[in-house]
Amino acid sequence: MRRADKPFVEAARNPWPALGTLLVRDGVITAEQLEFALAAKRRSPERRLGEIFVEHGYCTQAEIAVVLAEQHELEYIAITPSTIESEAAALLPLDLARRYCAIPVRFLPDNSVLVAVADPTNVLQSDEIRLALGVPVRVAVGAQDSISFAIERFHAGIDLDVSEDDELESEFDEATTDIAKEHETPAVTFVNRTISRALDAGASDIHFAPQQRRVIVRARIDGVMREISSISGTYAAAVASRIKVMAGLDIAERRAPQDGRVSIRRGPQAVDVRVAVLPTTNGEKITMRLLSQDKAPASLDQLEMWPRSQGALVEAIGRPYGSIVVCGPTGSGKSTTLYACLGTLNTPERSIVTIEDPVEYRVAGLDQIDVNPRAGLTFASGLRTILRSDPDIVLVGEIRDDETAEIAFRAAMTGHLVLTTLHAQTAATAPQRLLDIGVDRSVIATAVNCFVSQRLVRRLCTKCREQYEPEEPTLRALGAPPGVGALNLYRAVGCHSCNGIGFRGRQALFEVLPMTERMMGLIGAPAAEIEGAAVADGMLTLLDDAVRLVIAGVTSVEEVGRVLGGMPT
Repeated sequence: MRRADKPFVEAARNPWPALGTLLVRDGVITAEQLEFALAAKRRSPERRLGEIFVEHGYCTQAEIAVVLAEQHELEYIAITPSTIESEAAALLPLDLARRYCAIPVRFLPDNSVLVAVADPTNVLQSDEIRLALGVPVRVAVGAQDSISFAIERFHAGIDLDVSEDDELESEFDEATTDIAKEHETPAVTFVNRTISRALDAGASDIHFAPQQRRVIVRARIDGVMREISSISGTYAAAVASRIKVMAGLDIAERRAPQDGRVSIRRGPQAVDVRVAVLPTTNGEKITMRLLSQDKAPASLDQLEMWPRSQGALVEAIGRPYGSIVVCGPTGSGKSTTLYACLGTLNTPERSIVTIEDPVEYRVAGLDQIDVNPRAGLTFASGLRTILRSDPDIVLVGEIRDDETAEIAFRAAMTGHLVLTTLHAQTAATAPQRLLDIGVDRSVIATAVNCFVSQRLVRRLCTKCREQYEPEEPTLRALGAPPGVGALNLYRAVGCHSCNGIGFRGRQALFEVLPMTERMMGLIGAPAAEIEGAAVADGMLTLLDDAVRLVIAGVTSVEEVGRVLGGMPT
């Protein structure tokens, strides 16, 4: 029989509570002292048995904590200054730490936090601590006096609720709210810390997905969804209301979809957040897309394209008119590529205007416009006004409809260089996508300089990647001829540096399809025929680019298969 099972057996044999039984068993107190304490508790039922033991000097709070830990099969922690990581302790606001006599002790390898509490039986305490921290929690038991002393010692002289790095400011309709000042509300604290964690991890979006009894919080990190937290469904409405208030949405409306936006500042970092609220059977699912206003790439060289592909793109943007259409799904880095083009084109002699939803990079020397449908500023209406100001170069965030396409391509045919994006699978399928929108075949042939298609693959962590020799099917998929010698590739492993994922950062794959006379004649033809002709003319496909990166050890075969599909491992 395990020792942890004994108190339950012994409690069935005598009338003593399990706590008293264990203390007597370990010789900490005597049976007579226990009977005296029980009598005192009968006279004052509101008092806790452990308090009576300590008050009369029968035992210390540390001895009680050891027994509570055994009773509940939890870890006991002797709280000292050296056992507490300041970064972990700073996660829990002072008021909650005092209320529940709890202090986060350290981060664990699985990205959870070990929290020492004096009372492991308080279920409400556990839920509220999880909500406040915004991360998975593992509970341990510590002595009440040691925890209280550690809380006051740690918080002495510092304001835990607001640190310079963690301070967030939200802005909506020209009004700035310092939301760090509202940390006394658990929902506010949870939302702020979730956003901060996502920003630290480089996430592109956060998803609050309600389940029957809980809300699962996931973040898209390097293009892959990962669960980062969860909270009790009890707090779902409070969290949803907080996010709606930030985004200027109607908190009373819970049956219809809503879209909003908010600008957040955390120290020097500015982030635009697009908020989408979607009613589901379990409640409101909320997606927050994080658009960090990072520094734009200064030139195409920073994208690490193949020289042949980069040369074709440089030739296309070097023309004084026409359009460059960058294709790919949401989050594939299209805007980054367009801004890399602008980095090459941005000179004092040129007038450059952008219209986006929203502006993703703030760049000196550009006139940048945010789409605002509420104020009547759409891509089409904004583009009409932009063209009246006679710019040399126009960046249109996205071709979404026939009206925007008509205005943009008309400008491309009348002396302006237009850079834009389009949702299409590949460069070869982009002409058909424009035909579907309603663009005339002759307009595509005349207005487009080149189509660019791209995807993002995760880069292998250079600190833990593992070298191996691939099997024959993988070699064939990579284009290696029969009889080729050993080829060393790399695969993901996982280490502390990459949080056990095996990847860190992303790299773009490109294919550039110039609009040659041969391509003009193929507009409307099947995509396979267009791609075959383009490859014959020298185009490198997305798969070609992926193979280059796999052989160079930048990414793995498995990652290429995840993004592009069809590659054996």
